[in-house]
Amino acid sequence: MDWREVVAQALAEDIGPGDITTETTVPASLRACGVFLAKAAGVLSGLDVAAECFRQLDPACDFQARLAEGDEFAPGTTLAVVTGSARALLTAERTALNFLQRLCGTATLTRAYVDRVAGTKARIVDTRKTTPGLRRLQKTAVRAGGGHNHRFALYDGVLLKDNHLALAGGVAAAVAAARAGAPHTLRVEVEVTTLPQLQEAIAAGADVALLDNMDLATLRQAVQLAAGRILLEASGGVNLDTVSAIAATGVDLISVGALTHSAPAVDISLEIEPL
Repeated sequence: MDWREVVAQALAEDIGPGDITTETTVPASLRACGVFLAKAAGVLSGLDVAAECFRQLDPACDFQARLAEGDEFAPGTTLAVVTGSARALLTAERTALNFLQRLCGTATLTRAYVDRVAGTKARIVDTRKTTPGLRRLQKTAVRAGGGHNHRFALYDGVLLKDNHLALAGGVAAAVAAARAGAPHTLRVEVEVTTLPQLQEAIAAGADVALLDNMDLATLRQAVQLAAGRILLEASGGVNLDTVSAIAATGVDLISVGALTHSAPAVDISLEIEPL
């Protein structure tokens, strides 16, 4: 789904038959100026989405971003200024803030994780644990925070998890079937929980092994066992307190579902004044 359609649906959800408060109290001819003001520190993502909220209600509005995607900001920073129909600004306000606060939240949390693994080779990657309908926007926010995207959806990567392995007959059989049936351009990743399973994945020719809920000692052994023959992704038990130690084991990737399912929204306000 195009992200502009997501904006249209969000506006329709909030407006319904009409914004009765604004339509009964604000003259249709009145113009206004709105300032997006940061109330907390964060990393910017989603100003283009916020701008689209206003443009769908007032195509002639003027939206001026003061910072770029991925920029850090402090409390009190002006993020953007929008000028246009006062009714459009008021009606789109909450939807624009809902997108902006949440996307900044994802970018901000991602940056915190990225900072914790600085100096190691580990990359922070997201997952498919996204809000339905918002995946593209949330994964863009992860990149703004300095993270990397895992597969976007079920169609652009093979990830053989425990249930796949159980139903396909084990690691070797699952990898062989994936190799035979999937496009050659797609990487094959296998979830493993033990070192023998990792050895199976390597022998079967998998490209990536997802090391699920392994402790630090086992992760270090996995890195030694792999010896660079396969990419290693650590998953499970990852938080801001543990990610540095996980990265220090030598894994290549660390996947963090919290980036898109648990990031707290950044406090941002829209201050509107008449022109």
